[in-house]
Amino acid sequence: MGYQGSLRVLKDWLTANRTRPPPVTVQAPSAQRITAWIMRPGHELTDDDRTYLADARSRCPDLDTVADLAQGFAALVRHQETGQHLDASIGRARNAGYSELRGFVAGLISDRGAVVAGLTQPWSSGPVNRIKTIKRQM
Repeated sequence: MGYQGSLRVLKDWLTANRTRPPPVTVQAPSAQRITAWIMRPGHELTDDDRTYLADARSRCPDLDTVADLAQGFAALVRHQETGQHLDASIGRARNAGYSELRGFVAGLISDRGAVVAGLTQPWSSGPVNRIKTIKRQM
């Protein structure tokens, strides 16, 4: 277009006057929020929550593995299964390779009878805990 200056001057001018869009920063959701998404039943999640959780799980394979295990244990408790799936869930958690899960599994195994009873019996310790709480406040 008729520019008579040197290439160096042009590069310097372009470098100084280049407008770059600001970098896009994405704030990661908190661990508490991700945990709530994982532990909430799927039908209670909003479409946005499902999208955010799927994105977080796709970005972090460890989170994806742990989320599957946590949702499996939550399903056992929610549906008061007969305990038949407990051993399979324990095996998957034990083989996942996370020390925190191994500790959780060790606790389940050591108290297996109580865990199975909690999954299968209709009784709840909620009223007992409430009475103890009231009694402590007196």
